[in-house]
Amino acid sequence: MIEQYVVQASTYAADIDNVILLIAVLTGFWFFAAQGMFFWLLFRFRERPGHKAEYVTGDEPDLKRWINIPHILIIICDVFIVAAAIMVWVNVKQTLPEADRTIRIVAQQWAWTFVHPGPDGQLDTDDDITMIDELHVEVGQVYHYQLESTDVLHDFSVPVFRLKQDAIPGRRIVGWFEPTLPGHYDIQCAEMCGIGHGLMGARLFVETPEQHAQWMRDRGEILARAH
Repeated sequence: MIEQYVVQASTYAADIDNVILLIAVLTGFWFFAAQGMFFWLLFRFRERPGHKAEYVTGDEPDLKRWINIPHILIIICDVFIVAAAIMVWVNVKQTLPEADRTIRIVAQQWAWTFVHPGPDGQLDTDDDITMIDELHVEVGQVYHYQLESTDVLHDFSVPVFRLKQDAIPGRRIVGWFEPTLPGHYDIQCAEMCGIGHGLMGARLFVETPEQHAQWMRDRGEILARAH
């Protein structure tokens, strides 16, 4: 359902959508059930010709079950929500699969700097590729990202990945994603970070192996000419 509006472009995007959908369905059911019961009670115990409006405290034994039974059922629903959320959290935040590539993401007011490994596949070497507001990744590869901030609190948000991670000054935060759908997508800062916050957008390019290899060759030629 959610993917009809924002595509799923990472391996864990569907899992996160399913948790959101589960929460929406369960809380939506109980919301409408509660509102339906509320208006039915207003109608049932209303004042009408020949009958005064009835007032009950809810402490009567025969009425308590209308509170206790739904309360127990809601707690059971909460258990399902918490269990589903924990499983997704462990997969996305607590588990770090082996990386095929590692990139560095540096947030600052008000731009993103993306450091890609060059042909040697390693960061912090002479062939690193640094781009401002452009992140290029290859579909089907597991990426570790090293997220940093040079000034204030930012938030690295990629809606199509269902990825959202704070960038905290003085810390390097490591996370992961695996792109599954080639295309061009938005990157956002999802944390108010100053007057230019609304302009702090970037583009994500998820490329096929052939496209990514060609991009790396093109950047390598540009780097060679610059030297």
